[in-house]
Amino acid sequence: MTTITVLLADDHNIVRAGMRALLETAEDIRIVGEAENGQQALQETQRLRPNVVLMDLAMPLLNGAEAARRITEQVPASKVLILSSYSDVQRIMSVVHSGAAGYLMKESASEDLLMAIRETAAGNTFFSPVICERLLAQWRAASPDAMTGGAAAKLTNREIDVLQLIAEGYLSKQIANILSISIKTIEKHRSTLMFKLARHNIARLTRYAMANGMIESTQIPNMPFPSSGAPRALPKPGKRGGPPRRALSPEPQLSGPKPAEESSLMQARVEV
Repeated sequence: MTTITVLLADDHNIVRAGMRALLETAEDIRIVGEAENGQQALQETQRLRPNVVLMDLAMPLLNGAEAARRITEQVPASKVLILSSYSDVQRIMSVVHSGAAGYLMKESASEDLLMAIRETAAGNTFFSPVICERLLAQWRAASPDAMTGGAAAKLTNREIDVLQLIAEGYLSKQIANILSISIKTIEKHRSTLMFKLARHNIARLTRYAMANGMIESTQIPNMPFPSSGAPRALPKPGKRGGPPRRALSPEPQLSGPKPAEESSLMQARVEV
């Protein structure tokens, strides 16, 4: 019996633990590693060369679709199976264009997950029925721009990295540190992104990233993965080095005597 090696990639520990518990019941499947963000998933795939990468779509630092595209290009023997709770057309199309071998809904039965892993490991594709229906409807009505991936297809890998980190709330200095490039280069990428996507401020870039499935609306930065070593935690907002928390404006101070001075004045008036 051939053993299928699997890398689990999800930013939630409890989800990875649940998937591990399920997959360990199958005699022909062996988990060889785990990853908690998209960059780590790419690096672990390059290192471990698993048969299948089971990956969440909404991943920090590098979203699942973009990580899948790079894995497909750099480690073609490893097949990517996306596991997600999203079924909207925009995200489905981003996965299809990434070259992933399958897209499975998280509410799918455990038997479907095992079948999907075996099918993708064998070189086949596997999509949940609801995903197939939406793909068919999209292709029937798709414009040429939608079929080629739209504006996102024109971005370079580095621009996609910078866009996601901007949308996750990182400052230029932090992005430069995470990607090991200069702040000046980050600023240049940001200007290029604004020009290419016709979104001329950070808020619009963030909305674009959310609309294209790069981040979730509730996602916050918490675990950068530097290229030079193991993962390390990013300071929380408001801490030194972390995204600044907007300070509340101090209450306006009214001019006039302080309480102690006011008491003295009153006493003076009484004595007079």
